[in-house]
Amino acid sequence: MKNLVIFLTLLIGFGSFKADTIAWTALGDSITYLNDHPDETGNRVSQGYMTRVIEKLPNIHYINQGHNGWTAVKIAQEIETLGLVKSDVYSIFLGTNDWWGGKPLGRLADYRNRTGSGTVNGSFRIIIDKLRSLNPTARIILITPMQRGDFVYLTNFKNNASGSYKPKNGQTLESFAQAIDSIGRFEQLPVIDLYHTKSLAVKKLVKFKRLKDPQTGAYHNYPYPTYTTIPFTPETDEYPYPPDAINMTYDGLHPSNKGNAVISKQLVKVMKGYLVGRKYL
Repeated sequence: MKNLVIFLTLLIGFGSFKADTIAWTALGDSITYLNDHPDETGNRVSQGYMTRVIEKLPNIHYINQGHNGWTAVKIAQEIETLGLVKSDVYSIFLGTNDWWGGKPLGRLADYRNRTGSGTVNGSFRIIIDKLRSLNPTARIILITPMQRGDFVYLTNFKNNASGSYKPKNGQTLESFAQAIDSIGRFEQLPVIDLYHTKSLAVKKLVKFKRLKDPQTGAYHNYPYPTYTTIPFTPETDEYPYPPDAINMTYDGLHPSNKGNAVISKQLVKVMKGYLVGRKYL
């Protein structure tokens, strides 16, 4: 009899654990991808935003669907090849590569009318429709792009890009963030607005950019916005972000440990409610 009671207790406990576990698929670009590839950050990042979320909310387990260098447009075009699975929660953290790559943003009407992957708005509709086909009752969280400083890839200096302080191809990164916010309002989905998060403002992304003085050739540490006026020559210059330049990003674009902590804190605020209200999933 005693053994039967113990068995039933364990069985009930196991059933409760399963009921309270949430599967989270994080769909994104390199910021998401790097969560599980810290070696590709030169080990400048030890914990990505997803790892930090499940550290605070251990009943959530994540599936990393981050695709290095991909745009929302490419995600939409390849949506049936990604191996996406049914999850309780999906987050979509895309848009920064679309902006830099000059993908047409389009209008909310492209989202509403399902006009396809020719625009970022239309691409988001393809993505969200796919997620809903996998689980019609899943929670979907939208995350806007962060602001960007001047990006220089750690192991290939020729892979660099100017920051979001100026338009690219006639489009601002802020307009992409606003489009994602509009989609969230239209669909009544939670939006984590990283673009307008004060601690992630462009002036706080790095402490400085180390560049040669154009007049003397001597290296100096230039803060924002001064560094935007100083040229960087990838063929001859040193890496402009030594470890002591790291602040919210480690390379002007990708979040550092501090930056990932800011992102995860906002996700935890949203996702902890899903654990409390598990029956509503």
